[in-house]
Amino acid sequence: MLDGAVRKIINPPLDACGRRVAALGVSANAVTIIGCVIGLVAAYAIWQQAYWAGLVLILISRFCDGLDGAIAKATESTDFGGYLDIVLDFVFYGAIPLGFVLAEPGVNAVAGAVLIFSFYINGSTFLAYAIMAERYDMHSTVRGEKSLYFTTGLAEATETIAVFAVFCIFPGSFVWLAYVYAAICLYTALSRIVIAGRMFGQR
Repeated sequence: MLDGAVRKIINPPLDACGRRVAALGVSANAVTIIGCVIGLVAAYAIWQQAYWAGLVLILISRFCDGLDGAIAKATESTDFGGYLDIVLDFVFYGAIPLGFVLAEPGVNAVAGAVLIFSFYINGSTFLAYAIMAERYDMHSTVRGEKSLYFTTGLAEATETIAVFAVFCIFPGSFVWLAYVYAAICLYTALSRIVIAGRMFGQR
């Protein structure tokens, strides 16, 4: 829901930074991989209950996730780069809740499983919609230039990172907030299914 507004704010400085990094010869794919590795380290830090370290690493990871696209824009974007970006995004989004589950499995396991389940459903509706949009040659730049068709929704990247940040700042809130955000993700998935029915049901 907030990605479009946030993109308008962060894209200009990201693009400037991307041009500088690209001039050093660093590839977008390398930054994508580095960002994912940092995200996995964040999940490990959370597992060890180093929540503030996890938060810092999450923010650095997501900075890399924005920077890779800026580098690609400054050089040359590729289909594989877009593919790698979305795959490693899903790795990151699954790893952080898993870190909280491993940190306190007796308390967080069920809520974490429900949250990851909701991510799975939400992600599948997102990717399936993108496949159908490609089939019908649909395009959108609402979320900037993307390799896939991005449908908007109540739960997007900005909201997810904000929730992860709250998890790290208030780890005791994980259970109830995970259930709330899982419900929001499932609502987003359902709304996307409804939109898909309207867009593709008669085609």
